[in-house]
Amino acid sequence: MGKKSRVKTQKSSSGASAAVSPKEIMNLVSELLQKCSSAAPSAGKEWEEYIQIRGMVEKIRKKQKGMSVVFDGNREDYFADLISWAQDNGFSCDSFTVANFGTEGYGLQATRDIKAEELFLWIPRKMLMTVESAQNSVLRPLYSQDRILQAMGNVTLALHLLCERANPASFWLPYICSLPQEYDTPLYYHQDEAELLLGTQAVQDVLSQYKNTARQYAYFYKLVQTHPAASKLPLKNSFTFDDYRWAVSSVMTRQNQIPTKDGSQVTLALIPLWDMCNHTNGLITTGYNLEDDRCECVALQDYKENEQIYIFYGTRSNAEFVIHNGFFFHDNAHDRVKIKLGVSKSERLYAMKAEVLARAGIPASSVFALHCNEPPISAQLLAFLRVFCMTEEELKDYLLGECAINKIFTLGNSDFPVSWENEIKLWTFLETRAALLLKAYKTTTEEDCSMLDKHSLSLHSRVAIQLRQAEKQILEKALASGRAKRLHFQKKLQDGAPLPCYEESDVALLENTAADAKLPIILSKLEGVEEGQEIQMEEYGHLLNGEQAEYGMDRESHGDSDPVQEETQEKVRKDVSSALDSIRSSDSNKKGQREEANLSASRTEDNPKENSE
Repeated sequence: MGKKSRVKTQKSSSGASAAVSPKEIMNLVSELLQKCSSAAPSAGKEWEEYIQIRGMVEKIRKKQKGMSVVFDGNREDYFADLISWAQDNGFSCDSFTVANFGTEGYGLQATRDIKAEELFLWIPRKMLMTVESAQNSVLRPLYSQDRILQAMGNVTLALHLLCERANPASFWLPYICSLPQEYDTPLYYHQDEAELLLGTQAVQDVLSQYKNTARQYAYFYKLVQTHPAASKLPLKNSFTFDDYRWAVSSVMTRQNQIPTKDGSQVTLALIPLWDMCNHTNGLITTGYNLEDDRCECVALQDYKENEQIYIFYGTRSNAEFVIHNGFFFHDNAHDRVKIKLGVSKSERLYAMKAEVLARAGIPASSVFALHCNEPPISAQLLAFLRVFCMTEEELKDYLLGECAINKIFTLGNSDFPVSWENEIKLWTFLETRAALLLKAYKTTTEEDCSMLDKHSLSLHSRVAIQLRQAEKQILEKALASGRAKRLHFQKKLQDGAPLPCYEESDVALLENTAADAKLPIILSKLEGVEEGQEIQMEEYGHLLNGEQAEYGMDRESHGDSDPVQEETQEKVRKDVSSALDSIRSSDSNKKGQREEANLSASRTEDNPKENSE
């Protein structure tokens, strides 16, 4: 199928270190595993831990230099073999070819005019690399005995990819040869490039990703070397950190969920050729046809001959694109910044607030999002903040009485405030929280713009600064929106405007509307899913390129205490008290003037003759 020179070779770089004993590597790997398995560092120490882990990894990488399995030639040398292999196995290749699109990298180029919604690409199951195919491969003995492989399909897929790469007779070799030799995920960032993300909302995920990947590598290196079920794995003689980093990045940027053969469950898969499509805004246009047992993709829009064919990866933030896909998308209508909020268990009204939130289907502590567009907060976050800022009397209104259940439906509806005071509190909280989060950045938006003007910036540095800048812009918009809303509701309170009346018939208004702020909160479930994150499979109907997966053997837990939130609450208490005191003082003066005017009017009516005189 391919020339002999294109078959993988074991490189022994001239820069390779002197022979390293397996025992020496094993000792370094054991130290790494111990470090990565230790308790999570205290707040503010995560970067320090990252540097320590990175130092240990670099020691291992230095010892392993020249030991990785690579392929001769460049990636594009294998595209012809990839197309031939696809055609031989029932893949539809008549409508496109692979082309280089400059800064976007390789992608699919139309070889004819394609109409929107036209089925132009399909891939039979036998061409996919899946967790199921891993179970039927040389990995089977180890998979059947290792609980981590059984629990983590993405890790299984990564090891499956490495085993097949090391097999010269692998069915998937034409696909594997065509994959990038390196990626732009943060796992490939130099330390100074990763440092540019300090202060961002994405940095914690970047550090966790690196730690989890290092821990997995150390665990599986020891397993491959010592477990009897791994004795026949091709990885036994060559399994470097760089190998595992490559496999993890290949899976992370390309994996998708598809139904199992019997359709009873979902499994993870790598989808050759289709996974070369680049992202643009739009709708998901790829699904799985169970009857024909194949992935199918229809055109997102009309494409002329020689135009690039795009797909929509899903409603991901730029942080998710950078961390999981390795790129920053400038025109991202779904960009957002994560914000972790929770009701403190030590608060006197905790039980009441938690109960109201539970009735609305919202956890007392969760990760929400500030969005790049208006409104900056979703219905879920609006509902949470309203409950978060409620007084005891307001909470009772949502817990007791015949209308309490129906009132829960209004929590995420912007048309039905709890009270003017409550709206002032919640928007003041949002404004203050955004301001404090902005203070955590070491640079201003203007300074970021100046840095981006430098042509000498590395690609990773540029992406990191673009992400940092985008986060700040979202926070700045949220701050401005919070200020505008606060002033609006302060005026409502000052003017004595009546609250909109809630009627039972209004429940209908909360359903089947386009605006997010109208949705009934009770219908939204946040269990295990970050707010704003798309549900990525609906009866196997939609496929996204590079679905997100947690590359960690366990998720590190953190306490309820959040210094930023506590600082925000304290500042909000002061700001709100000051604002409300000012309004009450103003109201008191107006009330006195009205009473005096009313009294004068009464006296005039009582003594009409005095006026005539």
